[in-house]
This record gives sequence, structure tokens and C-alpha cells, in this order.
Amino acid sequence: MKLSDVLVPTYIQMLKALSAWLRKAELQMTDGAAERLLSARLAPDMFPLSTQVRFACVQAQEGISRLQDKPFPAMVETLLNEGRNAGEHPGSIADALARIDQTVAHIESISSNAPDMAPETPIAHALPMGMIFDLTAEQYARDWALPQFYFHVMTAYAILRAEGIDLGKADYVAHMFAYLRPGTMPTS
Repeated sequence: MKLSDVLVPTYIQMLKALSAWLRKAELQMTDGAAERLLSARLAPDMFPLSTQVRFACVQAQEGISRLQDKPFPAMVETLLNEGRNAGEHPGSIADALARIDQTVAHIESISSNAPDMAPETPIAHALPMGMIFDLTAEQYARDWALPQFYFHVMTAYAILRAEGIDLGKADYVAHMFAYLRPGTMPTS
């Protein structure tokens, strides 16, 4: 199994869930309140919701690109810049949904026949502050790409919940209902 065979469906299902949470927020909030929600943070030193959405999109695009040894799409730099400036310019729910849709479309367009790096391929993963992690492709996928993606998705979920959006476990694992055995859904 290729590493991207694990990442691609995970990224798509969770980005679609994130999109559904934002749509739920729009429906549950009064005019203007949904837009202000994008500036909400869990803590003063954390990025706001709008950044969490954009950085989740960045992580998904970077993860697949790196494992397929392709350059990052140009949208990654746009998302990073938008995310870094989201405190002053959070954008709108429509902007956030568009970024998610663009990311899902990009990930879906990646050929399943595109070769991944071999799991043991070395990756030097450099961070902007100068730190460099020496990993194999498998370690990168397992220990960086998925956890970083989930960090931003879960932080977005937590911000939405903290701001009073009615979300629950079923919203988080909506993709699992495709596997539900008929007749086993509780009735109350």
C-alpha cells in the first residue's frame, strides 16, 4: 500500500467534515456572527479559526506533494500568507469553504497512479524557524503529515464547539456512517 493511499482519503473526508462544520456554524449563527467566528481562538497565543482552516489545507497539500516528490502547489504559499495574516484579515466563511473546496479538488485530482516515495526514502523536513527533522517517508507520513493535519482540524473543531456551535461526535466521524451495519443505528 502506498503512503498516499492512507493520506488522500483521510484528508478528503476530514476536509469535507470541516466544511460541513462551517456550514453548520453559518446556519446556527445570526448575521455577522458567523463571520466574527473566524477570528475566534482557543487561547490568545493560538491562531484563529480562519488560520486553522487554511493550515489544515496547507498540511494536506504539502503532505501529498512531498510524498509524491512534487513541488508544492502555488496555493500553499497563498494559504500560508492568508493564515499568517488571518488575525487582521480573517476573510469570510465563503472564503474558508472555497479554500477547502480547492484543496479537496486538488487532492482528488492527484493521480492514484502517481508513484509515492519508497517508505524508507529519507526526507529532511525543514521548518521556517530553522529546525530540520530527518525522517523516512513513512515516518514523515505517520509522525508529521497526519498529526499536523489533525492538529489544525481538531483545533478548528474545538474553536467551533467553544463558540457554541452544536457539533458532536457524529459530525466528526460522519464518514463512518458509510460503514454502518444496517439495523444497528440506535433509534433514540
